[in-house]
Amino acid sequence: MTGFSLDALILDVDGTLAETEELHRLCFNRAFAEAGLPWSWSVADYRRLLATTGGRERIVRFVGEVEPERAAALAGHEDPFVRRLHARKTELYAEGVRRGEVALCPGIAELVRRARELGIALAIATTTSRANVEALLDAHPEALPRAWFATLVCGEDTGRKKPDPEVYRLALERLGVRPDRALAVEDSTNGVLAAKGAGVPVVAIPSLYTAGDDFSAADRVLESAAELVPLLGR
Repeated sequence: MTGFSLDALILDVDGTLAETEELHRLCFNRAFAEAGLPWSWSVADYRRLLATTGGRERIVRFVGEVEPERAAALAGHEDPFVRRLHARKTELYAEGVRRGEVALCPGIAELVRRARELGIALAIATTTSRANVEALLDAHPEALPRAWFATLVCGEDTGRKKPDPEVYRLALERLGVRPDRALAVEDSTNGVLAAKGAGVPVVAIPSLYTAGDDFSAADRVLESAAELVPLLGR
C-alpha cells in the first residue's frame, strides 16, 4: 500500500482524536435537565443531529423539530438562550473530559508521535469550541502535548462550519503549507468534504456515530489511526 509524503498532518477532534460524541450527547441532556427543559437526546437522535455541524446549530434544529413556536422566537444559533444552554453543556463536557471520561481513539497517540518524529507539522482543524479542544489535550498531556501542535483552528476562529472548507483554509494559511503537502484525518462526511473543498487529501476513519456515512470522497478509508502510522513519510 502506498503511503504519504507530507509537510503537515491536520486532525479533526470529535470522533477522530477521541470518541467524544457520546459524552457530548450526555452533557447536552444534563444541560437540558438543569434548565428544566423536557428534552432528552437518544443515541438515534444524536446520530441524526450530527448531520448538522455545530452544537448551537443542533439545538436550533432540534427546537424547530419539537417546539416550532419556541423556534420561531429564536434568533438562530446566536440567540442568547441557545448560547447560554450550549455554554453550560460545554462546561459539563470539559468537566467530564478532565475526569478522564473520554479515551483517545486507537492509534492516535502513535500517529501523533510518529508525525512528530518525522518532522511533520501537526495541526487541529475543528468547528468544536476551543474549550472542548483544550480540555481534551489537557486530559492527555503525554499523548497530545499542546506544544506539539503548530496551530489549533477551532469553532471560534471560523464563521462557517464544516462541510465548508474555511477551517482547513485557515489551518493551511497558519501552517504555511500547500494543500497537496498536507493530509487531513476525519471521521465524518462533513469533515471529508471540508478538507477536500480546501484541496487537502483526506483519510477517513469512521467513528461510533459516523460508521454509516458516505466516505466516497475520501482518498482512503481506514479502520483506525494505527493503520495510518506506517504510511507516513513514504
